[in-house]
Amino acid sequence: MGNFGFSYIGLIYMLMIEAPNIMWARRKPEGYDPSGENKILIIFERAGQVLCTGAILIFKDTNPRKLEPWIIWLAASALLMLLYEFYWIRFFRGGRELRDFYRLFLGVPVPGASLPVAAFFLLGVYGRLIWLIAASLILAVGHVGIHLQHLKNMQER
Repeated sequence: MGNFGFSYIGLIYMLMIEAPNIMWARRKPEGYDPSGENKILIIFERAGQVLCTGAILIFKDTNPRKLEPWIIWLAASALLMLLYEFYWIRFFRGGRELRDFYRLFLGVPVPGASLPVAAFFLLGVYGRLIWLIAASLILAVGHVGIHLQHLKNMQER
């Protein structure tokens, strides 16, 4: 079920997600147009964002425990979050163009959506939090789906 309590790992993850997103929101790539986004995917994305944010902050199960085999899941999740940060570094150091936003990163498609969603999923596995696992799957449908839709539209132009 999950043990209620503050998760400092969750706070770190939220900061890692929000900092580059705030920077991006101030300087969106030319040609970015969210007006044609699928409404159902938006509902999944928003619900997943709210549920993931709540789950990673209010369950202390995601904080590191003693050294045990499960720590591998936390390490894998943290690695994905670091890759997410490197993805943003590449984007901001590059031309900050729309094609850069959706370009593969180390073979990962739509990395701006895929990496954090996968990190949340693995964090849920580590914390044995069915709520976070389910929330990350809901987020995946919406967030990754929207990014794939944008990529498809961009490639059709």
